[in-house]
Amino acid sequence: MAVVTRTVAEDEAGMRLDRWFKVHYPDLSFGHLQKLVRTGQVRVDGGRVKTSSRVEPGQSVRIPPLGLEEPEAAAAPAKGARSGEAGKDGARAASAETGATPSATPPAKPRASKDPAVRKLEEDRAFIKSITLFEDKDVMVLNKPFGLAVQGGSGTYRHVDGLLEALKDRDGQKPRLVHRIDKDTSGCLLIAKSRLAASVLAKSFRSREARKVYWAVVPGVPKPRQGRISTYLARDEDEEKMRVARHGEDEASHAITYYAVVDQAAQKMSWLSLKPVTGRTHQLRAHLAHIHHPILGDPKYFDIENWELPGGLQNRLHLLARRLVIPHPRGNGVIDVSAPLPQHMAQTFAVLGFDASQYDPILEAPEG
Repeated sequence: MAVVTRTVAEDEAGMRLDRWFKVHYPDLSFGHLQKLVRTGQVRVDGGRVKTSSRVEPGQSVRIPPLGLEEPEAAAAPAKGARSGEAGKDGARAASAETGATPSATPPAKPRASKDPAVRKLEEDRAFIKSITLFEDKDVMVLNKPFGLAVQGGSGTYRHVDGLLEALKDRDGQKPRLVHRIDKDTSGCLLIAKSRLAASVLAKSFRSREARKVYWAVVPGVPKPRQGRISTYLARDEDEEKMRVARHGEDEASHAITYYAVVDQAAQKMSWLSLKPVTGRTHQLRAHLAHIHHPILGDPKYFDIENWELPGGLQNRLHLLARRLVIPHPRGNGVIDVSAPLPQHMAQTFAVLGFDASQYDPILEAPEG
């Protein structure tokens, strides 16, 4: 692969450079990208940048040889691939029951097709429909299951971005991711169905107009019961997790999280409501580990020695993107969607006696 130059698209306005590379070159590791950026091999409009720099439409990104296979051309749209529409004038609030749903509820099987490629598109469309919490002509909100990645990467072949290929329109345009949540985090994931919607919604996230509330279960009871966590976060050297960093440290970004204890089981476990003000990688997971209350089932950040999982609980990440409130991209009110507890968290709530139906995550959440 020779040196190439790519132009930033309209719907990529404000995207971080590392995320831009992740979208276009998903197999490129962050460590490799850091080296290319640090040595000046990657440039934007001829100037040196950082991985945290944000790109704007029309800018030219210089891409040196990466040692990767060229990304394949987008597949042709499936004939008749259309998503359904719901809602009337403006966005409607869509809220799922607080009762649990399986992490990946099998959708009804579509009519069999002799062509394997067509059959796969039909199955992917049916699966997306089965996890859709809200949809209109501009946006979709999905209830992303535990264990399903949002984007592809090394060794990841099934992910939301790939499944959206099944919803391409006749012009070959597919719905676009507006933000990301971790593979093992369940809950609300916002999807834009047009370039316009993607651009407007991305600006809402950058300007912090979007209100996000997460639920988590942690060991112990944080003190104070309601508080603010403010640190700098940087990627750890092993490139697998984030660490608390010093102000001014290379690649360190400021991160702010508000939390509140909603309920507790004696002094052993707590149910927390979390409101991230910023949106850093693994922010909630790193912040809760920093205050010595790591999220239950977190394989990267749970570091309490000799801690035993209580009987009846599953060792899975107990983090739910519970509710999302964001202005509609056409100015028609707000999109207000809640996701149900995934099966493993519902089981934990039942064992610990937490009652999700008695709690409103927006009204009672800590203020940013």
